Amino acid sequence: AATATLNVEDPAASGIGGDAFALIRLAKTGEVLALNASGRAGGAASLDYFSSRNISEVPVTGMLPVTVPGAVDGWQTMLDVHGTMSLQRVLEHAIYYAEHGFPVGEIVARNWRNSVEKLMKNSNAANTYLVDGRAPHSGEIFRQPNLAHTLKLIAEGGSDVVYKGEIAEKIAKCSVDEGGLIGIDDLAHHTSTWDVPIKSEYRGHEIYECPPNGQGLAVLLALNMLSGYELHNMKHNTGEHLHLIVEAYKLAVSDAHHYVSDPEFANIPLDEILSEQYSYERRKLIRMDKAASVVEPGISTKGNDTAFVTVVDEDRNAVSLISSLYMGFGSGVVVGDTGICLHNRGNLFSLDPEHRNCIEPHKRPFHTIIPGIAVREGALFASFGVTGGPMQPQAHVQLISNLLDFDMLPQEAIDAPRCRYVMEDDEVYLEMGIDATATRELKDRGHNTVSFDKIGIGFGAAQMIIQSHDYGSLLGASDPRKDGCAIGY
Repeated sequence: AATATLNVEDPAASGIGGDAFALIRLAKTGEVLALNASGRAGGAASLDYFSSRNISEVPVTGMLPVTVPGAVDGWQTMLDVHGTMSLQRVLEHAIYYAEHGFPVGEIVARNWRNSVEKLMKNSNAANTYLVDGRAPHSGEIFRQPNLAHTLKLIAEGGSDVVYKGEIAEKIAKCSVDEGGLIGIDDLAHHTSTWDVPIKSEYRGHEIYECPPNGQGLAVLLALNMLSGYELHNMKHNTGEHLHLIVEAYKLAVSDAHHYVSDPEFANIPLDEILSEQYSYERRKLIRMDKAASVVEPGISTKGNDTAFVTVVDEDRNAVSLISSLYMGFGSGVVVGDTGICLHNRGNLFSLDPEHRNCIEPHKRPFHTIIPGIAVREGALFASFGVTGGPMQPQAHVQLISNLLDFDMLPQEAIDAPRCRYVMEDDEVYLEMGIDATATRELKDRGHNTVSFDKIGIGFGAAQMIIQSHDYGSLLGASDPRKDGCAIGY
């Protein structure tokens, strides 16, 4: 319900036209389940299509980067298997705010302004999301009647409306009209999949992530390497501490970009990569006195617009659910009069025929969005997630380390200044609050540092629920870097 409502109130970030991933922990059995609700490339999306047109990279905008949107099937699948409400009930609030309007949030308004140029390139997008050619202002009441109508159709007919019914036909027609690569059959054959989550132990806690095609693997690899150091004996955000965080992440993300792809199309040796021996060997490459150089990855992950929701109920079932259009307003293409903005997740496919993530028909692309869950001694410890494209795994690592190495409270762990390694430029971004001494120490070790004088969503935006080990009560925390809140019941 919250995720569907965010489709209305933060339309640049997520929605019907995007994808989703979830981790669900069932209190009764202690089992953690992973749901992959990401879509696949269209049947026409072949490497030959791009090479014959001399296209060297999948574009960012337009229909070519559009894969089948998987979010709605994910909603339906979760409700069918583990839900307590109907889809119609769940969508009530989203329909209400789309129909009657909502006051636009401050940070949402800022991000909306940054997308005006993209939206102006598609008449349906401009008509849907702009007011006289401009983005709505902060506090302005904004209505989406077309999206309200679409949500009503889904509420009445279920997800089949999107994949086999009236909406599917409109998406397929839009693809044809805009030169896309997905057809009606691609939509009709889409399914979400239940996967076995991947996990690692860190400081006596089991950290769960979704398996590839998501980049959660990078989180576990970095934590595995950091587990060999006594971070708790270091001062937080000193040059020594940040150096280790960055160096471990460099190695982890290098592996992730090499291995992460659709496991139905490529062999990914997860057991070997996540083994203690592998971490030991990789850890040997970290030098405390010098920053390592990492070869530029084959694909870039620059998208930042994502919505994350986590909920823990009275029985202590937990859901960590993340949804995204990838970049702000995704592809910039809105489907006719539906109010649906389509994502551009296919931009993350490689066009290198030797790469595991090379585009193929019906293949899922590398994905940036990752939910997280942590378990302690068989009980839920944390349900958490971070928005922010390539910052997500880095922030997962820093949040977990803040909690478990530095004994921070949930809000304190979220508020703490972060570092961000930018692969494309081999630079380390440092958020406001990291002092000049740490910056100088990083430079002395050979890091290319860039300091910022304010916090921002370039460093991710986290939401987290912690369950008290001693009392079983719930503690919520929400990131000031983006519109959001923690609500108890």
